[in-house]
Amino acid sequence: MTLTPTRPSARQIVLGLQHSIAMFGATVLVPILVGLSPSVALFGAGVATLLFHLLTRGQVPIFLGSSFAFIAPTALVVKEFGPAAAGGGLIAAGAMYLLFSGLVKLLGVGRLLRVFPPVVTGPVIIVIGLGLSSVAVNQAKTNWWLALVALAAAVIASLWGRGLFRMLPILIGVVTGYVVSLLTGQVTQDGLNAIAAAPLLGLPDFHAPTLDWRAVAIIAPVAVVTFIEHVGDVIVNGRVVGKNFLEKPGLSRTLFADGLANMSSAALGGPAATTYAENTGVLALTRVYDPRVLQIGAVFAVLFGCSPKLAAVLKSLPQGVLGGVSILLFGMIASVGIRTLSEARIDFAHSRNLIIVSLILVLGLGGAAFPISVAGTSLELHGMALAALVGIVANLILPAQTPETDEPERTLH
Repeated sequence: MTLTPTRPSARQIVLGLQHSIAMFGATVLVPILVGLSPSVALFGAGVATLLFHLLTRGQVPIFLGSSFAFIAPTALVVKEFGPAAAGGGLIAAGAMYLLFSGLVKLLGVGRLLRVFPPVVTGPVIIVIGLGLSSVAVNQAKTNWWLALVALAAAVIASLWGRGLFRMLPILIGVVTGYVVSLLTGQVTQDGLNAIAAAPLLGLPDFHAPTLDWRAVAIIAPVAVVTFIEHVGDVIVNGRVVGKNFLEKPGLSRTLFADGLANMSSAALGGPAATTYAENTGVLALTRVYDPRVLQIGAVFAVLFGCSPKLAAVLKSLPQGVLGGVSILLFGMIASVGIRTLSEARIDFAHSRNLIIVSLILVLGLGGAAFPISVAGTSLELHGMALAALVGIVANLILPAQTPETDEPERTLH
């Protein structure tokens, strides 16, 4: 099966629009936070999703959007080396997906996943969320009451919303905060003038990537974490739909498609575009599993990206609004890591597990940096990338514990 050329029904078009709206909030929030164009992000997400469906023969109902895992390293590279260097680093991350695809094909799914058990991936995800917490607080403290309005709206939508509204807490928080900002004069006059002057339709501000090994060293290692996210998304997506996508079209094919799709978004100047957990939530809510609906949603994302007026609205968002929703968003990312450890029933009575998790958390959150040299260029491995690497190595070299080696247990004081 490939992208179907037949005319879609009115029902499919409406469902596709709904799916695109459900993906909208998180997709545009990431580029705003890292300093890239939201319009390019929307356009790139649409193109990436269509490419993914083409390469997987239209068998997997998945939408690709801006990845939260890449926020911290992408923001750092944009600030230090510029957006073009970030694009090069993201393309390198996509290339790592192609490498993982080849390894899965060669070694098999089970053997490769043993390198990335929950005792490693759980705390790494925690590091991703908590490592971004200072960004959220710094944004929120520019206007705390506005941040609290946006945060409260997102929480209310998530807990008491019905239907599609419950799937859009971030978008509802942003919209509510922005409306309050307009009513209280918090949006700058320059921002309002830019909105009025921007045309309704026009091409996004694309830019070409450049290869900078410093950017590659900072961004590319994040693919180790998003590889695990990809596997989880494909598994859960298959459970919702009632199919085993690890077998058909196969994990190696979905990884290959995800990698090329991510590279296509980065090549346009957008953020990393990877498989989305939000997508699975919409599938479970609507019980509509037709990949054609996702393809229509991708077309809507491309159309949304071709609106400079929408981009001007997004750029005028006050920092306080972004900080409010980011507090919830980044905290939820960390909570996913805690849930990963809980659902895997990691036994913390074992010293081995305590050591692995401790190393990841302290090195990932404590500001540790490991200098390396690549092609004559001095680099630093730090944050989530360093934490993930240390966790993988520790898991591989520390001996597995048996009941005999665990007894008697020692208590930490």
